[in-house]
Amino acid sequence: MTKEQKIQHFNPNNAGLKDSNIYGLPFTEEEADIILVPVPWEVTTSYGAGTSEGPAHILEASFQVDLYHEEFPELWKRGIAMIDIPEDMLMRSADLKQKAAIIIDMWEDGVDVKNNEEAKAIHAEINVACGKMNQWVQEQAAHWMSKGKLVGLVGGDHSTPLGFFKAQAAKHGDFGILHIDAHKDLRIAYEGFEFSHASIMYNAMKLSEIKSLVSVGIRDFCQEEKDVANKDKRVHIYTHAALQREQFKGKNWHEQCEEIIANLPEKVHISFDIDGLDPTLCPNTGTPVPGGLWFDEATYLLSMLNQKGKKIIGFDLVEVAPGEDDWNGNVGARMLFHLCGVMATSKQ
Repeated sequence: MTKEQKIQHFNPNNAGLKDSNIYGLPFTEEEADIILVPVPWEVTTSYGAGTSEGPAHILEASFQVDLYHEEFPELWKRGIAMIDIPEDMLMRSADLKQKAAIIIDMWEDGVDVKNNEEAKAIHAEINVACGKMNQWVQEQAAHWMSKGKLVGLVGGDHSTPLGFFKAQAAKHGDFGILHIDAHKDLRIAYEGFEFSHASIMYNAMKLSEIKSLVSVGIRDFCQEEKDVANKDKRVHIYTHAALQREQFKGKNWHEQCEEIIANLPEKVHISFDIDGLDPTLCPNTGTPVPGGLWFDEATYLLSMLNQKGKKIIGFDLVEVAPGEDDWNGNVGARMLFHLCGVMATSKQ
Protein backbone atom coordinates (compact mmCIF):
# COMPACT_ATOMS: atom_id res chain seq x y z
CA MET A 1 0.00 0.00 0.00
CA THR A 2 1.38 3.42 -0.95
CA LYS A 3 1.53 6.40 1.38
CA GLU A 4 -1.39 7.99 -0.46
CA GLN A 5 -3.45 4.82 -0.06
CA LYS A 6 -2.59 4.66 3.64
CA ILE A 7 -3.80 8.25 4.08
CA GLN A 8 -7.09 7.36 2.35
CA HIS A 9 -7.68 4.24 4.45
CA PHE A 10 -6.39 5.51 7.81
CA ASN A 11 -8.97 6.86 10.26
CA PRO A 12 -7.31 9.51 12.47
CA ASN A 13 -10.31 9.42 14.82
CA ASN A 14 -9.61 5.87 15.93
CA ALA A 15 -7.41 4.89 18.85
CA GLY A 16 -3.76 4.38 17.89
CA LEU A 17 -2.69 0.78 17.45
CA LYS A 18 0.22 -0.24 19.66
CA ASP A 19 2.03 -2.06 16.85
CA SER A 20 2.11 1.07 14.68
CA ASN A 21 4.71 3.83 14.77
CA ILE A 22 4.69 6.90 17.01
CA TYR A 23 1.27 8.56 17.48
CA GLY A 24 -0.31 5.40 16.09
CA LEU A 25 0.57 6.42 12.54
CA PRO A 26 0.91 3.77 9.81
CA PHE A 27 3.84 5.23 7.88
CA THR A 28 7.23 3.61 7.39
CA GLU A 29 10.47 5.53 7.71
CA GLU A 30 10.68 5.81 3.92
CA GLU A 31 7.13 7.17 3.67
CA ALA A 32 7.27 9.64 6.56
CA ASP A 33 8.33 13.24 5.90
CA ILE A 34 9.50 13.60 9.51
CA ILE A 35 12.03 11.22 11.07
CA LEU A 36 12.62 11.14 14.81
CA VAL A 37 15.99 9.86 16.03
CA PRO A 38 15.83 8.48 19.60
CA VAL A 39 19.00 8.79 21.67
CA PRO A 40 18.64 6.94 25.01
CA TRP A 41 21.70 8.41 26.73
CA GLU A 42 22.20 10.02 30.17
CA VAL A 43 25.73 9.20 31.28
CA THR A 44 26.76 12.53 32.83
CA THR A 45 23.54 13.57 34.59
CA SER A 46 24.33 14.42 38.19
CA TYR A 47 20.97 14.84 39.93
CA GLY A 48 17.83 13.00 38.75
CA ALA A 49 17.78 9.89 36.57
CA GLY A 50 15.64 8.31 33.89
CA THR A 51 16.09 10.56 30.86
CA SER A 52 17.60 7.69 28.86
CA GLU A 53 14.12 6.16 29.03
CA GLY A 54 12.62 9.36 27.63
CA PRO A 55 12.28 8.19 24.00
CA ALA A 56 10.45 5.00 24.98
CA HIS A 57 8.30 6.89 27.50
CA ILE A 58 7.28 9.49 24.90
CA LEU A 59 6.63 6.78 22.31
CA GLU A 60 4.28 4.94 24.65
CA ALA A 61 2.44 8.12 25.67
CA SER A 62 2.10 9.30 22.05
CA PHE A 63 -0.76 6.87 21.38
CA GLN A 64 -2.95 9.00 23.67
CA VAL A 65 -2.45 12.16 21.57
CA ASP A 66 -5.38 13.01 19.28
CA LEU A 67 -4.14 13.65 15.76
CA TYR A 68 -6.23 16.72 15.09
CA HIS A 69 -4.14 19.78 15.95
CA GLU A 70 -5.89 23.15 15.79
CA GLU A 71 -2.84 24.82 14.27
CA PHE A 72 -1.62 21.89 12.15
CA PRO A 73 -4.77 19.92 11.18
CA GLU A 74 -3.08 18.07 8.31
CA LEU A 75 0.16 17.28 10.13
CA TRP A 76 -0.49 13.55 10.50
CA LYS A 77 -0.72 13.19 6.71
CA ARG A 78 2.91 14.31 6.37
CA GLY A 79 3.94 11.17 8.22
CA ILE A 80 6.01 10.97 11.42
CA ALA A 81 8.17 7.93 12.17
CA MET A 82 10.57 7.21 15.01
CA ILE A 83 13.40 4.87 14.07
CA ASP A 84 14.14 1.94 16.36
CA ILE A 85 15.50 2.84 19.77
CA PRO A 86 19.11 1.54 19.91
CA GLU A 87 18.97 -0.85 22.85
CA ASP A 88 22.75 -1.31 22.88
CA MET A 89 23.14 2.43 23.49
CA LEU A 90 20.65 2.28 26.34
CA MET A 91 22.60 -0.52 28.02
CA ARG A 92 25.93 1.23 27.46
CA SER A 93 24.50 4.40 28.98
CA ALA A 94 23.38 2.55 32.11
CA ASP A 95 26.82 0.98 32.57
CA LEU A 96 28.69 4.26 32.13
CA LYS A 97 26.28 6.19 34.34
CA GLN A 98 27.31 3.97 37.25
CA LYS A 99 30.96 4.77 36.57
CA ALA A 100 30.22 8.48 36.24
CA ALA A 101 28.53 8.34 39.65
CA ILE A 102 31.91 7.39 41.14
CA ILE A 103 33.41 10.61 39.76
CA ILE A 104 30.48 12.70 40.94
CA ASP A 105 30.78 11.26 44.45
CA MET A 106 34.51 12.08 44.43
CA TRP A 107 33.78 15.71 43.52
CA GLU A 108 31.20 15.95 46.30
CA ASP A 109 33.62 14.38 48.80
CA GLY A 110 36.35 16.88 47.95
CA VAL A 111 38.68 14.37 46.28
CA ASP A 112 41.38 15.80 44.01
CA VAL A 113 39.75 14.27 40.92
CA LYS A 114 42.24 15.69 38.43
CA ASN A 115 45.11 13.82 40.07
CA ASN A 116 43.26 10.62 40.94
CA GLU A 117 44.21 7.70 38.69
CA GLU A 118 40.86 5.92 38.96
CA ALA A 119 39.03 9.15 38.13
CA LYS A 120 41.28 9.87 35.15
CA ALA A 121 40.64 6.40 33.72
CA ILE A 122 36.86 6.74 34.10
CA HIS A 123 36.90 10.23 32.60
CA ALA A 124 38.82 8.97 29.58
CA GLU A 125 36.44 6.04 29.04
CA ILE A 126 33.33 8.21 29.32
CA ASN A 127 34.68 10.97 27.10
CA VAL A 128 35.48 8.43 24.37
CA ALA A 129 32.06 6.80 24.68
CA CYS A 130 30.27 10.15 24.52
CA GLY A 131 32.30 11.00 21.44
CA LYS A 132 31.10 7.78 19.79
CA MET A 133 27.50 8.61 20.70
CA ASN A 134 27.92 12.04 19.11
CA GLN A 135 29.32 10.43 15.97
CA TRP A 136 26.36 8.04 15.75
CA VAL A 137 23.92 10.94 16.07
CA GLN A 138 25.76 12.92 13.41
CA GLU A 139 25.69 9.97 11.02
CA GLN A 140 21.99 9.30 11.62
CA ALA A 141 21.04 12.94 11.15
CA ALA A 142 23.12 13.27 8.00
CA HIS A 143 21.69 10.03 6.59
CA TRP A 144 18.06 11.05 6.97
CA MET A 145 18.62 14.64 5.88
CA SER A 146 20.31 13.34 2.72
CA LYS A 147 17.05 11.52 1.95
CA GLY A 148 15.15 14.81 2.12
CA LYS A 149 13.63 14.10 5.53
CA LEU A 150 12.88 16.64 8.25
CA VAL A 151 14.71 15.39 11.33
CA GLY A 152 14.07 15.73 15.05
CA LEU A 153 16.03 14.20 17.93
CA VAL A 154 14.40 12.73 21.04
CA GLY A 155 16.70 12.36 24.06
CA GLY A 156 18.10 11.38 26.45
CA ASP A 157 19.95 14.07 28.31
CA HIS A 158 20.92 17.38 26.77
CA SER A 159 24.37 16.21 25.68
CA THR A 160 22.77 14.24 22.84
CA PRO A 161 22.24 16.82 20.04
CA LEU A 162 25.88 17.88 19.51
CA GLY A 163 26.35 15.50 16.59
CA PHE A 164 23.08 16.78 15.12
CA PHE A 165 24.41 20.35 15.24
CA LYS A 166 27.50 19.22 13.34
CA ALA A 167 25.41 17.49 10.68
CA GLN A 168 23.30 20.62 10.26
CA ALA A 169 26.38 22.82 9.97
CA ALA A 170 27.67 20.57 7.18
CA LYS A 171 24.36 20.66 5.30
CA HIS A 172 22.98 24.13 5.98
CA GLY A 173 25.97 26.32 6.80
CA ASP A 174 25.09 29.16 9.14
CA PHE A 175 22.17 28.81 11.56
CA GLY A 176 21.00 29.83 15.02
CA ILE A 177 19.74 27.92 18.05
CA LEU A 178 16.59 28.76 19.96
CA HIS A 179 17.34 27.17 23.32
CA ILE A 180 14.51 26.66 25.82
CA ASP A 181 15.89 25.51 29.16
CA ALA A 182 16.12 26.13 32.89
CA HIS A 183 19.92 26.13 32.54
CA LYS A 184 22.44 27.94 30.34
CA ASP A 185 24.39 24.70 29.71
CA LEU A 186 27.55 26.76 29.18
CA ARG A 187 29.74 25.01 31.75
CA ILE A 188 33.22 24.02 30.57
CA ALA A 189 33.60 20.22 30.82
CA TYR A 190 31.39 20.07 33.89
CA GLU A 191 32.77 17.66 36.51
CA GLY A 192 35.52 16.79 34.06
CA PHE A 193 33.18 15.34 31.42
CA GLU A 194 34.00 16.87 28.03
CA PHE A 195 30.52 16.14 26.69
CA SER A 196 28.51 16.81 29.84
CA HIS A 197 24.81 17.56 29.55
CA ALA A 198 25.66 20.84 31.31
CA SER A 199 28.20 21.72 28.61
CA ILE A 200 26.12 21.19 25.46
CA MET A 201 25.83 24.86 24.51
CA TYR A 202 29.47 25.56 25.34
CA ASN A 203 30.42 22.75 22.97
CA ALA A 204 27.90 23.88 20.36
CA MET A 205 29.30 27.40 20.27
CA LYS A 206 32.66 26.00 19.14
CA LEU A 207 30.98 25.63 15.73
CA SER A 208 31.56 28.76 13.69
CA GLU A 209 28.37 28.06 11.72
CA ILE A 210 26.24 28.84 14.79
CA LYS A 211 25.66 32.57 14.49
CA SER A 212 23.42 33.04 17.51
CA LEU A 213 22.33 31.18 20.62
CA VAL A 214 19.12 32.53 22.14
CA SER A 215 18.38 30.94 25.51
CA VAL A 216 14.92 31.41 27.01
CA GLY A 217 13.54 30.55 30.45
CA ILE A 218 16.93 30.36 32.17
CA ARG A 219 16.78 30.36 35.96
CA ASP A 220 19.76 28.38 37.26
CA PHE A 221 23.39 29.08 36.29
CA CYS A 222 26.86 29.65 37.73
CA GLN A 223 29.40 32.48 37.45
CA GLU A 224 31.44 30.56 34.87
CA GLU A 225 28.42 30.35 32.58
CA LYS A 226 27.66 34.03 33.04
CA ASP A 227 31.24 34.88 32.08
CA VAL A 228 31.14 32.60 29.00
CA ALA A 229 27.90 34.21 27.84
CA ASN A 230 29.20 37.75 28.40
CA LYS A 231 32.32 37.09 26.32
CA ASP A 232 30.45 35.74 23.28
CA LYS A 233 28.36 38.33 21.43
CA ARG A 234 26.46 35.51 19.70
CA VAL A 235 24.85 34.52 22.99
CA HIS A 236 21.56 36.12 24.07
CA ILE A 237 20.12 35.13 27.45
CA TYR A 238 16.51 35.67 28.52
CA THR A 239 16.24 34.60 32.14
CA HIS A 240 12.83 33.72 33.51
CA ALA A 241 13.21 36.38 36.20
CA ALA A 242 13.96 39.12 33.67
CA LEU A 243 11.02 38.10 31.49
CA GLN A 244 8.74 38.11 34.52
CA ARG A 245 9.91 41.55 35.66
CA GLU A 246 9.05 42.99 32.25
CA GLN A 247 5.63 41.35 32.32
CA PHE A 248 4.93 42.74 35.78
CA LYS A 249 5.60 46.20 34.29
CA GLY A 250 3.15 45.60 31.44
CA LYS A 251 5.14 44.03 28.59
CA ASN A 252 3.25 41.11 27.08
CA TRP A 253 4.52 37.72 25.94
CA HIS A 254 3.88 38.48 22.26
CA GLU A 255 6.18 41.49 22.42
CA GLN A 256 8.82 39.46 24.24
CA CYS A 257 8.62 36.68 21.64
CA GLU A 258 9.18 39.22 18.87
CA GLU A 259 12.30 40.47 20.63
CA ILE A 260 13.60 36.94 21.23
CA ILE A 261 13.11 35.88 17.60
CA ALA A 262 14.73 39.06 16.26
CA ASN A 263 18.07 37.70 17.54
CA LEU A 264 17.86 34.60 15.34
CA PRO A 265 19.07 34.24 11.74
CA GLU A 266 16.95 32.79 8.92
CA LYS A 267 17.75 29.15 9.70
CA VAL A 268 16.94 27.96 13.22
CA HIS A 269 17.38 24.78 15.23
CA ILE A 270 15.13 24.44 18.30
CA SER A 271 16.82 22.85 21.30
CA PHE A 272 14.07 22.16 23.83
CA ASP A 273 14.98 20.91 27.29
CA ILE A 274 11.70 19.94 28.95
CA ASP A 275 12.89 21.53 32.21
CA GLY A 276 12.46 24.86 30.46
CA LEU A 277 8.79 24.38 31.34
CA ASP A 278 7.31 24.90 34.77
CA PRO A 279 8.20 21.73 36.75
CA THR A 280 4.55 20.96 37.42
CA LEU A 281 4.56 19.92 33.75
CA CYS A 282 7.73 17.80 34.01
CA PRO A 283 8.28 16.85 37.66
CA ASN A 284 10.55 13.90 36.90
CA THR A 285 13.01 15.68 34.62
CA GLY A 286 16.65 15.40 35.64
CA THR A 287 17.17 18.86 37.16
CA PRO A 288 13.82 20.61 37.79
CA VAL A 289 13.88 24.29 38.80
CA PRO A 290 10.95 26.42 40.07
CA GLY A 291 9.52 28.83 37.50
CA GLY A 292 9.68 28.38 33.77
CA LEU A 293 7.38 28.63 30.77
CA TRP A 294 3.86 27.34 30.66
CA PHE A 295 3.02 24.94 27.85
CA ASP A 296 1.07 27.50 25.81
CA GLU A 297 3.77 30.13 26.25
CA ALA A 298 6.33 27.74 24.78
CA THR A 299 4.15 26.67 21.85
CA TYR A 300 3.28 30.31 21.11
CA LEU A 301 6.98 31.18 20.87
CA LEU A 302 7.62 28.20 18.59
CA SER A 303 4.71 29.07 16.33
CA MET A 304 5.87 32.65 16.02
CA LEU A 305 9.06 31.41 14.39
CA ASN A 306 6.95 30.47 11.39
CA GLN A 307 5.06 33.74 11.43
CA LYS A 308 8.38 35.56 11.27
CA GLY A 309 9.51 33.51 8.25
CA LYS A 310 12.21 31.41 9.91
CA LYS A 311 13.31 28.12 8.37
CA ILE A 312 13.33 25.48 11.10
CA ILE A 313 16.03 23.02 10.10
CA GLY A 314 15.59 20.63 13.01
CA PHE A 315 14.90 20.27 16.69
CA ASP A 316 15.75 18.24 19.75
CA LEU A 317 13.50 17.48 22.70
CA VAL A 318 15.44 16.22 25.71
CA GLU A 319 15.39 15.47 29.45
CA VAL A 320 11.92 13.87 29.59
CA ALA A 321 11.98 11.18 32.28
CA PRO A 322 9.24 8.76 33.36
CA GLY A 323 7.59 8.91 36.76
CA GLU A 324 5.04 6.73 38.51
CA ASP A 325 2.50 7.54 35.78
CA ASP A 326 2.63 8.73 32.16
CA TRP A 327 2.29 12.47 32.90
CA ASN A 328 5.84 13.42 31.86
CA GLY A 329 5.58 11.36 28.67
CA ASN A 330 2.17 12.84 27.94
CA VAL A 331 3.51 16.40 28.12
CA GLY A 332 6.61 15.39 26.15
CA ALA A 333 4.60 13.69 23.40
CA ARG A 334 2.35 16.73 22.99
CA MET A 335 5.29 19.14 22.86
CA LEU A 336 6.98 16.83 20.36
CA PHE A 337 3.88 16.89 18.14
CA HIS A 338 3.91 20.70 18.18
CA LEU A 339 7.60 20.75 17.33
CA CYS A 340 6.91 18.46 14.37
CA GLY A 341 4.13 20.76 13.23
CA VAL A 342 6.23 23.89 13.46
CA MET A 343 9.09 22.30 11.53
CA ALA A 344 6.80 20.79 8.89
CA THR A 345 5.08 24.10 8.18
CA SER A 346 8.11 26.39 8.25
CA LYS A 347 9.51 27.51 4.93
CA GLN A 348 11.72 24.77 3.53
